[in-house]
Amino acid sequence: MTTTWLRRAVLTAVCASAALLAACGSSTIESQLTPTRFISFGDAFADLGQTGSRYTVNDGSVNNWTQQMAADFGVPMAAVVSGGFAYAQGNARITAKPDAAGSSATPTVQQQIDTFLAGNTIGASDVVVLAGGTADIIAEMAAVLAGTQTSAQMMANVQQAGRDLGAQIRRLTLVGGQHVVVAGVYNLSVTPWATRIGQGALLSDASSAFNQALLVSIVDLGNRVLYVDAAYYYNLVAASPTIYAINDATSVVCTSVDPGNGIGTGVNQVNSALCTPSTIAPGADYSKFMFADGVYMTPQAQRVFGDYAYNRVRARW
Repeated sequence: MTTTWLRRAVLTAVCASAALLAACGSSTIESQLTPTRFISFGDAFADLGQTGSRYTVNDGSVNNWTQQMAADFGVPMAAVVSGGFAYAQGNARITAKPDAAGSSATPTVQQQIDTFLAGNTIGASDVVVLAGGTADIIAEMAAVLAGTQTSAQMMANVQQAGRDLGAQIRRLTLVGGQHVVVAGVYNLSVTPWATRIGQGALLSDASSAFNQALLVSIVDLGNRVLYVDAAYYYNLVAASPTIYAINDATSVVCTSVDPGNGIGTGVNQVNSALCTPSTIAPGADYSKFMFADGVYMTPQAQRVFGDYAYNRVRARW
């Protein structure tokens, strides 16, 4: 009974937050869409190993939500470096540089799309996925902690990043994108990183501000765009993890400490891009944890969201 209620709650909340775009899809699972390709852009939340590893436990499984969603449709998905169309790269910001970790070499989401469109077109049965904003919030938070900007400036910049992602979504619909899936950012206040730095309230506000600015900027795009509410979904996982086969929603399970500023949250912090089954906390079963590092999810937490996104796509198209 509890599981059924929560599933209904998820759909209700997503319909409410997606109302700015279009009416929520029917509850039927009869889909007219048979995807040909999945194409993705974004930051670590959608990175399929563009630089050699993923931001999760690198165990060789289907361990990213975008890949899980594609697999549910029976469509393979891989990073560009592995011959696929997943351009998303860890620490990438929407339009700003340097990236969340301080590198100017990482292509922004806008540049990822530039690269794709320079040699490719979007087909009528392609699904385009965007998942950006996390790296922007991390970078803005770092500036606040360093004392180089105020929290008010951070909020303004985060809202602009949301609008910038909206502009890229609009751009993709103008060149033929008919099935554009947008995840937004999950609520970063529930992360171990937020707890460690004591900035849960600001990160909650920033996550919400980014998503709201994004939604308003794509209000008129109708049934070409589907907003999948990662913030609401992961709030449910954090609140009732056992429903999702997770026992620990607050701890970091990886031990792969990065001496550099690997994910932009400071030096000597765990970086899940370096995490494998051999770098797990002693005695821990990482399949029962929500967080691989202070920000990014384990394979299990990725897969359940991928399944959820799959069902949302089927309900819409």
